[in-house]
Amino acid sequence: MATFSNYSFDSAIYATFRPTYPRSLYDFIFHYHERNEDARWDRAVDLGCGTGQATVELTPFKRVIGVDPSSQMIQVAQETLEKKSILTGQYVYVHGSAERLSFLDDGSVDLVVSAQASHWFDWNKIWPELARVLRKNGSAAFWGYSKFRITRYPSLTQKIDAYVSGIDPLNSVGPYWEQPGRSILDNHFVDVPEGNEVVPGAFSEFERVFFTGDHYPSLPSPHSVIMRKQMTWNDLLSYLKTWSVLHTFRQHNPTDAENPRGDVAVRFWKDLMEDIKQEDGRAMEGHDEVDIEWPLAIILAKRV
Repeated sequence: MATFSNYSFDSAIYATFRPTYPRSLYDFIFHYHERNEDARWDRAVDLGCGTGQATVELTPFKRVIGVDPSSQMIQVAQETLEKKSILTGQYVYVHGSAERLSFLDDGSVDLVVSAQASHWFDWNKIWPELARVLRKNGSAAFWGYSKFRITRYPSLTQKIDAYVSGIDPLNSVGPYWEQPGRSILDNHFVDVPEGNEVVPGAFSEFERVFFTGDHYPSLPSPHSVIMRKQMTWNDLLSYLKTWSVLHTFRQHNPTDAENPRGDVAVRFWKDLMEDIKQEDGRAMEGHDEVDIEWPLAIILAKRV
């Protein structure tokens, strides 16, 4: 994803205001991995690791490698380790591509994961690399979350969708997402081919699991939403400003920041608070708290 490698992109702010993944998600993945009695816990790899948010949660593994194409992200990830005094050698970061893992030997990895990055992957290249580096019965888990929802105000869903996926070039970021990545994410990975479609016979299992609650009833057997966060309205605005698409929007709309109501993200944020005021009869302030949730999908696979 080109934006994350751009020197104007603030990786530290990105790391601060992005939502985190619940412990239950990691436990779900670890339970999947240990289905086989001979499951090993020697090496895990996090593809598109960004600032290392998911990398450092892979604690059961003796050695964990985070891989990202952005040198800025790798730098922030390494600095985070140093700040937390996590310098045991368990975690290592590598600047590189998810599609080319030449630094890994054949059959040397027990678990490969990717958090909120795999919608950018070239799956015709990823699946062969996974088939090469995963050990027998090794596991893969790729997850991502789609458009956020305001838990207590389902009435705002239409406005959120219009901002994120709409076609208004002046008041929506929809036209500026990199594709097909964003569509793959918003479709909850249903467009991602199964591993055996790309490398016949390489994988013994393939599953799609949806933690999307009632938000997308057309998805098969959806589970309850597990990714939630309570934040202030000011923090929500900071989160909105971490979106990679804003950089592209600003390039196409250089005078947007001169709008008296604020830039496109600020206007959207204000509109959400105004709608809640109309619904509840109480004005929202920046320090007020709001409950946010994200529908999440995950792909699971096992090497033969």
